[in-house]
Amino acid sequence: MKSAIYYTCLLIGFFVTIACSQIHEEKNASHPNIVVIYLDDLGYGDLGAYGATAIETPNMDKLALAGLKFTNGYASSSTCTPSRYALLTGVYPWRNKEAKILPGTAPLLIDTQQQTLPNVLKRAGYHTGVVGKWHLGLGSGYVDWNKHISPGPNEIGFDYSFIMAATQDRVPTVYIENGTVVGTDAHDPIEVDYNQNFAGEPTGLDNPELLRMRWHHGHNNSIVNGIPRIGFMKGGEKAKWIDENMADTFLVKAQNYIKENKKQPFFLYYALHQPHVPRTPHPRFAGLSGMGPRGDVIVEADWCIGQLMETLADEGLLENTLIISSSDNGPVVNDGYYDEAVELLGDHKPSGTLRGGKYSLYEAGTRVPFIVQWKGKITPGISDALVCQMDLLASLASLVGIDVENSDSQNMIEVLLGNSKKGRTNVVLEASSRTALRQGDWVMIPPYSGPQTNKQVNIELGNSKEYQLYNLTDDISQQQNLAKIQPDKLHEMIEAYRAIRGQSVVQEQLRLE
Repeated sequence: MKSAIYYTCLLIGFFVTIACSQIHEEKNASHPNIVVIYLDDLGYGDLGAYGATAIETPNMDKLALAGLKFTNGYASSSTCTPSRYALLTGVYPWRNKEAKILPGTAPLLIDTQQQTLPNVLKRAGYHTGVVGKWHLGLGSGYVDWNKHISPGPNEIGFDYSFIMAATQDRVPTVYIENGTVVGTDAHDPIEVDYNQNFAGEPTGLDNPELLRMRWHHGHNNSIVNGIPRIGFMKGGEKAKWIDENMADTFLVKAQNYIKENKKQPFFLYYALHQPHVPRTPHPRFAGLSGMGPRGDVIVEADWCIGQLMETLADEGLLENTLIISSSDNGPVVNDGYYDEAVELLGDHKPSGTLRGGKYSLYEAGTRVPFIVQWKGKITPGISDALVCQMDLLASLASLVGIDVENSDSQNMIEVLLGNSKKGRTNVVLEASSRTALRQGDWVMIPPYSGPQTNKQVNIELGNSKEYQLYNLTDDISQQQNLAKIQPDKLHEMIEAYRAIRGQSVVQEQLRLE
């Protein structure tokens, strides 16, 4: 009798173990680790997977070959802060008038009560981390960089943050970990000002003899590590970063985050700083591309991504990690410094076959590399579905079973996983507060005053006193304006645009015709 009871208990235990294991596997399947790899100013034509032949990006290409490569993947905007705002909030940046390129002293752009990607995933039990470029503002007004800085990433849903405040060409040139500047010194306090310099401090404008990198436009204020920046900074010598070590610093922090949180579902927003200016590759990568510092930092970024993927593999996490890789906006070659990027470009076309680039309403401003990989879950291939980074909030919330508030983010999870080819119907694209409509195969750009070309960076902006209408299937390079040839289609696009943007905005643009 005792023997029968004993074996019955063993049998029950066996089935309970199997059931628990199945539940755990189902939990892992619906709650994979999520890694968003976000590059800075990387163009549609900068990757081998998207047609580049003059530069080698083997790790990003491998990511594309083993995953789903989107040919119609968009950032919301053609500049960094608005795109990052849309990615993390699921809201069109043009709905927030402050969502523009921010100075390093700007207050936090995202309201702490606002729905965000990290706080949505936290509701599903995720540990959340951000490593790299932030550029979404910090604090609520004046920031004392020598004390704890709040609000910031940790107040909008991130459990861990290791960031730079804005961009590497802006002060303060320091790392901030969980709200505290790394390496602060009470005897050498940090001071930052974007209006006037501190007495006796050298600048790029007045002290060219101190520079190891010459400025071309807009980067002639405080000098850090021989590089002139935007804005003025004094003090904090022990806290200042070494530019050439930035890629390694962020990579190690990202790798450590993965290792320390591998026993629970985690979300890592890994925001690389390359190939944004100033381009300062580590000596290991200097000269490797043959295209100067811009090409070298793309090679460096590719290596970083390869190292991150190796970490996921070494920790046994690849089969349970959804990886999304993209860029915050399109490319720019000369963006403020003389670094031979133009002279050494050769046959390489950072925009590929697209027109425009960073700052532009043309396709190269917002159409960017967009790759999704989940080993064993996503069948490798190419998708022409229309998707936007703004959709990550609703899509990933759906993946982990969390209901979200209504927003501009659309649930594209089946598209991202390759189970559907039906992407967005349309998306409003933004460039420095100007907007255009992509709908189906068509793009409509309303009339805008202003220069047709930003001569400092040599990029067409998309401005015209007339409506522009392009069929991207027949004319991906946007060379033939069909606005006058296809009046019915133009009217249809204007009406769809009006329905999203509102009558007052469209009426203001009509005055420019």
